[in-house]
Amino acid sequence: MKTDYFKMTFSSLPVNESFARSAVGVYALRLNPTLSEISDIKTAVSEAVTNSIVHGYPKSVGEIVLEGYTDDDVLHINVFDEGVGIENVDEALEPFYTTKSEEERSGMGFTIMKSFMDDIRVESAKGNGTKVYMLKKLGIDAK
Repeated sequence: MKTDYFKMTFSSLPVNESFARSAVGVYALRLNPTLSEISDIKTAVSEAVTNSIVHGYPKSVGEIVLEGYTDDDVLHINVFDEGVGIENVDEALEPFYTTKSEEERSGMGFTIMKSFMDDIRVESAKGNGTKVYMLKKLGIDAK
């Protein structure tokens, strides 16, 4: 059982992306990360939350769940939404894949998450939302 964790729910409004980044950054401080590690974590969370806002709830406002916990020197961060979901996760994980090219989206969100975190896993189904699980090993040269 996780004993050191947080869980918060917030609306899928763009203004809440910075709130999520900051909350995770403060939570991660308990593991004494480097400035670079904090920056990596905040960037990955920003991408995951922005994906939920832009792609999960394209024409509505819904809820995003952000949770995290520590396991020794490993920070686990999860971002869940109950939005429209992703039809083909493997395709969505490819660099430059986007469903919003008309809005000048780069399709690099998952690629950025992968490059800044030590592991990322995505579960989704069309119509059933998306779950992004990320972890970052802190205090070690993990990569």
